[in-house]
Amino acid sequence: MGFVNSLNTRTLSDWLAWIETLHPRTIELGLERAHAVLDNLGLRRPPYAVIAITGTNGKGSTTVMCETMLRRAGYKVGAYTSPHLITYNERIRLDGRTATDVELCDAFERIDAARGNVPLTYFEFGTVAAFYLFHVAKIDIAVLEIGMGGRLDAVNAIDPDVSIVTAVDIDHTAWLGHTREAIGREKAGIFRHGRPAICGDPHPPEIVATEAKRLGANLLQVGRDFQIERTNTEWTWRMGMRLRSGLPHPSLRGDYQLYNAACALAALDALADRFPVTQADVREGLLSGVIPGRFQVLPGRPVCVLDVAHNAQAARSLAATLKQQTIPGRTLAVFGMLKDKDIISVIGPLTGVVDHWYPATLNVPRGATAAQLIEALTAAGVRAPAQEFDDVHRAYASARRDAGEFDRIVIFGSFHTVGDILAALGKD
Repeated sequence: MGFVNSLNTRTLSDWLAWIETLHPRTIELGLERAHAVLDNLGLRRPPYAVIAITGTNGKGSTTVMCETMLRRAGYKVGAYTSPHLITYNERIRLDGRTATDVELCDAFERIDAARGNVPLTYFEFGTVAAFYLFHVAKIDIAVLEIGMGGRLDAVNAIDPDVSIVTAVDIDHTAWLGHTREAIGREKAGIFRHGRPAICGDPHPPEIVATEAKRLGANLLQVGRDFQIERTNTEWTWRMGMRLRSGLPHPSLRGDYQLYNAACALAALDALADRFPVTQADVREGLLSGVIPGRFQVLPGRPVCVLDVAHNAQAARSLAATLKQQTIPGRTLAVFGMLKDKDIISVIGPLTGVVDHWYPATLNVPRGATAAQLIEALTAAGVRAPAQEFDDVHRAYASARRDAGEFDRIVIFGSFHTVGDILAALGKD
């Protein structure tokens, strides 16, 4: 074991810094390492029920909707999401609260003692920690957001009772492939034989149905097996003869959130024999579910919107929501992105919405420089802004100085971009 600090001096920061060095690669897909450690800990077949959620976009929102509705119904829920915006603790929620430093350090210590020579990645270590803490907390049900893809993601190391694929689009191409079919195959890899497999993409790649059939999963497809019927003020979820009508729109903004909510309701319907949820629980869950950084609007003027959109599909959704919410003034965009993303495809949908750009360097190993962002803006047909910024804080400060009362500032492009601003503002 390469960690030299004594047991009493290992802080969460110590652990996280050490875990980052444990595996030679930041990302290494595959289940064998997580399986080996889970077997050593006796956690491979947990006593609690599991909902696993993947998708290019929407998996975090769907996770929080499932979590809030189940908690409103009185169940003890564990939730696992990634990445975090401000603190690592955000990733693991135990019955509505984030895991403490002490709990995480205890989990890491147990895992390190059990892993032998298995070199877990940073993500795998945290995922096994979530399963360990769920076991200790004796939760009733876990709602798990897949980290990347699905088939070979560490979250997929335990068998879900219900699987959800939200939306499928192009992202993480170096690991998942360059087409929707290739990416859809990876995401469908969380389906299990004889268990419900829910798809909330209204136009999914064909491979999703093909893989569901091959794996023997019971595919439930939005628009075919369950429907969304909407009015201006409310909506209805329908699956055959089963109906939930008069539902409020989710507190999470964006028209696409209805698809995420419909997936969550389909999952709860599949588990209704074990975890019944009343109409009041559903209503209150939809209204109270919040997740920072998803079209999050800060109070005050000028209006500030934070959104972690970092791929083309998410950028299209962000642009559509901004267009729906018209303002009398300009839209100023503070944006920073990772350099391995398709930056031009993210800029494209927003060119008709943004009036002025504030490109900022992301000071993380994979971060794009402001100069690279300006190059992408030019390639996307945007007149290059006069200024570039060394970090998102300087870009945001400049946008604040330039913005009038009726203007709008949009901060987007990465979890790092949004997280840095939220941390500086002391909000979550």
